[in-house]
Amino acid sequence: MQVSVETTQGLERRMMVEIEEAQIAEAVDSRLKNMAKTTKIKGFRAGKVPFKVVKQHYGGQVRQEIISDLVQSTFYEAVTQEKLRPAGGPTIGNDLVATDGLKYTATFEVYPEVEIANLDGVEIDKDVAEITAADVDEMIETIRKQNKTWEEVDRAADDGDQVTVDFAGTVEGEAFEGGTGTDMSVEIGAGRMIAGFEDGLKGLKKADEKTLSLTFPENYPQKDLAGKPVEFKISVKKVEQVALPEIDEEFAKKMGVEDGNIEQMRKDIEENMQRELDSKIKANLKQAAMDKLLELHQMDVPKALLDQESQTLMQQMQHNLTSQGMNAGDIQLNPEMFKDQAARRVSLGLIMAEIVKVNDIKVDDAKVRAKVEEIAEPYEQPEQVISWYYADKQRLAEVESLVFEEQIIDWLLTKVKVNENTKKFKELMQPEAKQPAA
Repeated sequence: MQVSVETTQGLERRMMVEIEEAQIAEAVDSRLKNMAKTTKIKGFRAGKVPFKVVKQHYGGQVRQEIISDLVQSTFYEAVTQEKLRPAGGPTIGNDLVATDGLKYTATFEVYPEVEIANLDGVEIDKDVAEITAADVDEMIETIRKQNKTWEEVDRAADDGDQVTVDFAGTVEGEAFEGGTGTDMSVEIGAGRMIAGFEDGLKGLKKADEKTLSLTFPENYPQKDLAGKPVEFKISVKKVEQVALPEIDEEFAKKMGVEDGNIEQMRKDIEENMQRELDSKIKANLKQAAMDKLLELHQMDVPKALLDQESQTLMQQMQHNLTSQGMNAGDIQLNPEMFKDQAARRVSLGLIMAEIVKVNDIKVDDAKVRAKVEEIAEPYEQPEQVISWYYADKQRLAEVESLVFEEQIIDWLLTKVKVNENTKKFKELMQPEAKQPAA
């Protein structure tokens, strides 16, 4: 077998393979001889058909089968011989010749060569924070707001109030589907209604009536209404203001403290905040480590792997949306939407695989057990959850993969300098929230 390889562009390779006719003929004769032992042809007893007759009847068909088998087997022999690592299957060119010997061209991508970067002097930032008494106070206030109730007031509605209304909407003088409501509660400032509706309720009291002249947004879900002017006739039933629960024994009991001790409630809330903070710090550090690996290891990504990962991500999104109640027929997704995320995941996978190979990192069974126990802890019967994971190799493999990834990150963090950046609790937990000016 003769093999030659050329680089076309990037990771793409074009390999030419030539096989002598003698090899093909030998394989054809061997298969025909085996067939002759059982072949039935009219005029001859089974197994007694002369080889020449068998070859005359089946030679062409067998040759095509042998050619097909040889293309497949010799491709893998050739890439092994040339020490190539194909990323995905080959495309066999239309220049295949199989009359006197076999000649074909295979085009395919190879895995990129990944060389672990020198980590001397590399730095990674780690955000940290401490939980203060003020942070706990703010969390308690948030919980109070989550448990708010409403009490009726005899005054004009303002920001933050809830107004119960009847309304009837018309577009160009005609009623439309979904344009009427009875005893509908609208919270002013919540942003759940179209622009102008909530603000239009300010200053109204019980029994007041008003007509709001508004416009549906251009991206309104009901396409026949998008961008059109609309009038809503409003009739106010009642105005209510927020009533927050008192921080007392009853409140503490509602938070899970059986004896209603407020200090114990604060301690429990702070411990929960600390768990969330630790988890956030760990997630942020992992993200920073992954970003650093990508920054240090720029590479081309094989299109075959990129397409496969994009398809996987699309299918995962489809599954998530259908599990949330969406109709599969209404979901319009395209693998191209996931190309950037797929490229990141494929690149990281290749980099981490090389780190594992070079440093002989193996998954730590004790850490896998600890991770399973951590997952099981919140459940009423954690032992059953642990048994559930260990009863299925595929389920356990998902945890092993997660732990393995954490071990690789831990390895990286021992090789670089980690700089701690102290932030406020809320700033770290909610980075998108604007912090007040000093």
